Amino acid sequence: MKKEFNKGLLLTSLGSFWWGFIGVIYFEYVAFIGHIELVVHRCLWTAVMLIITTTFFSKWNLFFEIIKNKNNLVGLFISGFLIFVNWAVWIYAVASERIIDASFGYFIMPIISVLLGYIFFREKLNKKRIFSISLVFISILILIFFSLKSLPWVGLIVALSWAFYNLVRKKINVDTDVGLLIESLFILPFALIAFYLIAKNGFNDFSLSNPGFSLFLVLAGPMTVIPLFLYVRGVELIGLGPTGMIFYITPTLQFLLGYFYYEEIFSLVKFISFIIIWIAVIIYLKDLYEKN
Repeated sequence: MKKEFNKGLLLTSLGSFWWGFIGVIYFEYVAFIGHIELVVHRCLWTAVMLIITTTFFSKWNLFFEIIKNKNNLVGLFISGFLIFVNWAVWIYAVASERIIDASFGYFIMPIISVLLGYIFFREKLNKKRIFSISLVFISILILIFFSLKSLPWVGLIVALSWAFYNLVRKKINVDTDVGLLIESLFILPFALIAFYLIAKNGFNDFSLSNPGFSLFLVLAGPMTVIPLFLYVRGVELIGLGPTGMIFYITPTLQFLLGYFYYEEIFSLVKFISFIIIWIAVIIYLKDLYEKN
């Protein structure tokens, strides 16, 4: 039992580290091609990799079982749209030097999920979690009232899209990677059309004349799928509570990279707002730890 827990701890930590550090470094490095083309490549190669993994793990029977259910298809179409928004806005944040703002979204996302769990699943809220949710709203109000122009809207969209994505996926309850494949297949036609238009107008950086860099862009698929597999496997081994705590590795690393390595601007108002968020996170994690 302890061996499985330690394995889950390691896998979740690796997935969170990948999202917070390796993923940021990679997508920031290739962001010069433009966030639109980069989003297209992420969607395209994620779909290709998931087709490969579904074949390798012999999950096509599960795939066809899922798509037979119309409710599953509708739910996965909605969640596919939400994850596309999440990917697109996050890449835009990285490409436009707003990594700190994106980290804000991932800090508040689990707390927003707690609120959604209460609204849609009638999950119980204790005083500590209500206080955490209240602090999140206070931090947002401070940003709106004192610094509307610097409101981290990318972080808010990242948080809301990911929180609602998890909500929809919880409602339909399908296998994680096969569900992601179906979502990717919904997105794929639009990605192919966008890629065609980019190439037709001569704006594409993906070219057979530059195979080295083109192969590097193909890594956008593994950069999306691998940390997801690591994290989800960790959830299966040790549960949502501990993995929810470990997930905070991701926004912490994003914030540190944005501030210290990429030297993004961090105003006093944002600093005060982030302090309130960190207090909310500490209260939430303490409560989560006490429940597990």
